[in-house]
Amino acid sequence: MVVSAARCADLRGARRGDSHRRACDRGRDSSTRNWARRARAEATYDRARLAQFLGGRARGAGTDRRTLLRLAAATATAPLGALATAPAAAADPAPGIVKPLPADLFTVRGTNAETRFAALADTGHLTPAGHFFVRNHTRTPRVDAATWQLTVHGDGLTGGPLRLHLDELRALPAVTRTAFLECAGNGRSHFATQQGQQVSGTAWTLGAIGQARWRGARLADVLRRAGLRPDAVDVLPRGLDDEVVTDGVPLGRVRRPLPVAKAMDDVILAYEMNGEPLPPDHGHPVRLLVPGWTGISSVKWLGDIEVSTQPLYTPWNTDLYRLFGPGHPEEGSAPLTRQTLKSAFELDVDAPLPAGRITVLTGRSWSGAAPVRRVEVSTDGGHRWHRALLRDTPTRNSWVRWSFPHLPRHRGPAELLARATDATGRTQPATTPHNTQGYLFDAVVRHRVQIV
Repeated sequence: MVVSAARCADLRGARRGDSHRRACDRGRDSSTRNWARRARAEATYDRARLAQFLGGRARGAGTDRRTLLRLAAATATAPLGALATAPAAAADPAPGIVKPLPADLFTVRGTNAETRFAALADTGHLTPAGHFFVRNHTRTPRVDAATWQLTVHGDGLTGGPLRLHLDELRALPAVTRTAFLECAGNGRSHFATQQGQQVSGTAWTLGAIGQARWRGARLADVLRRAGLRPDAVDVLPRGLDDEVVTDGVPLGRVRRPLPVAKAMDDVILAYEMNGEPLPPDHGHPVRLLVPGWTGISSVKWLGDIEVSTQPLYTPWNTDLYRLFGPGHPEEGSAPLTRQTLKSAFELDVDAPLPAGRITVLTGRSWSGAAPVRRVEVSTDGGHRWHRALLRDTPTRNSWVRWSFPHLPRHRGPAELLARATDATGRTQPATTPHNTQGYLFDAVVRHRVQIV
């Protein structure tokens, strides 16, 4: 496939648009400029990747390009409208998940377990491992830390492969990052229940997120030790879980490339979660942590990392984790990178609230683009909005907890709304543009309660 002249013109125009935006940014405060600059750099990289892919100047890592292009139909699942109305009971264990999944903490969804957001109310700023959601493409592997080895290889290195055992990785300078991890499909069910649109994929509500304090070695340090070439462009981590097979099509193990710029920025090879070794379901013994990006980038059970002088493509950045459908390019959007902006109440749906008595509503808001600066709550369907009290100092890649006192006066069903604004100035919208696989739902969620 050859990139059309019109498409090339679009790409050139987008680059010119970036220049104009850079000029406009000069009048903003320094923190906003930094966030805008970071987003522009990632957008430019994604447009370049897309042009290279369409022009046949990139290679699929372990999967030929023709196969990648025809996987979209094969990877489609049942419409979410059907899935959203019949979630699996948490009493039935999810296949392949190791930790207990009590019904008061989790809703099981196929091979995955979603955290009930109400269960986070008393957990503090960090999510305990026992409450943390699980996203598995197959099943949790049991990897022996004593024999585990990471191999770093590829034509983007100046020498041969670098091999590190866990004790060697732990001997490198360690860093700690407090960051949320969130599935790209978090909130997917609201396309169906709130916007009346069918999408495919796991019917997450808003519980496919958790926040932890991660400790590990910088990926940048490992790449430098391996001999990173100056012309390297992509870094491809691969997991040790089972090969993924969709409709009889083998996709290989979960893997998704990162640009070298991101890999050398804030990514770590994490071996601890909240001060303890990683649990099996969360990547033991080592996982990647890519702060602020969609969860698929933070590959679990890391086994090897390929470094390439060419852009790399896998099913997880061609037919999956891109936006398809009306309003998006025919070939799909650029691969998804940063997470979007969301808010959630720490309440079950249809939770009872007493009439005539003040209830302190609590919740959390987060953004992959910049720290959350403001949260507003509406108790009258969005007619009036009131500032909530932020209970945490907003920081990069971290959620903020908030609270708001509510005095309901009339019995019956009601809706609560919460919306966040981040440091870029973006506020959660009323609706999210539709995409067929239900990614990046960021609209204000209408949370139904019962006033009793």
